[in-house]
Amino acid sequence: MTRALVLTLISLAAPSLAQQDPVSPQDGTSALLGADVVFLGETHDNPAHHARQAELVAQIKPVALVFEMLSPEQAAQVTPELAGDEASLEAALGWNDSGWPDFSMYYPIFAAAPEAKIFGAELPREEARALGEGDLTKVFGPSAGFYGLDEPLDPEEDAARQQLQMAAHCDALPLEMLPTMVGIQRLRDARLAETALEAYADLGGPVVVITGNGHARKDWGAPALLSRAAGEVSVAALGQGETGQGAPDGGFDLVEESTPVERGDPCEDFQMPQSN
Repeated sequence: MTRALVLTLISLAAPSLAQQDPVSPQDGTSALLGADVVFLGETHDNPAHHARQAELVAQIKPVALVFEMLSPEQAAQVTPELAGDEASLEAALGWNDSGWPDFSMYYPIFAAAPEAKIFGAELPREEARALGEGDLTKVFGPSAGFYGLDEPLDPEEDAARQQLQMAAHCDALPLEMLPTMVGIQRLRDARLAETALEAYADLGGPVVVITGNGHARKDWGAPALLSRAAGEVSVAALGQGETGQGAPDGGFDLVEESTPVERGDPCEDFQMPQSN
């Protein structure tokens, strides 16, 4: 199973836990256009979500774009000249060999802000692996406390997060793996928040973060951690769902829905062959 499929499952599982108060589209759009840091959520394999992100990026005109999908090393390669050529940019990033959905979905986001500096917030695999051998603070580093990684989750939130992880993995995960999976999500949230703050400190705003709906949640995702670390920085977030799947939950400033993507059974790879 590819990383993109697993993360898409997490995005699709996220809407089911709770109901959030509705926000008017006008107020929500105003929040996105006026914030210092804007998180634009997505279901990774839905082209309409990326088209909407590109449209909003063109309106917001960010000085920096932060991508969950890129490492800092990849992001450092991107120049305005390179960003102007889709094929060259894809080749330089090695995107289509990375496990993420096709670059053609994401390129319009780069093209919508060609002068923006690109930042990468991908969690290194060695950090995710190291979580099995140490706690969040040791894995993340000295700034872990700014993002609450030195504290246990509220039990109710922890249970909800574990439920999401189990649903995202088609109820196939061993129960003992769930705390580690939640820990990895917390690391990803913190890395996104820290990278967005680095971009804001370097360049000012607005900064736009491109990430999955689960990480864009304002109640416990990267926006919440950013606000915890730097309350003076204003934050807004968009959640994007699919019609008939339930709206993404998470305290978003604006929630929008698009036509669902046709997919095979996302749980097929989790199904064990039955013995005779």
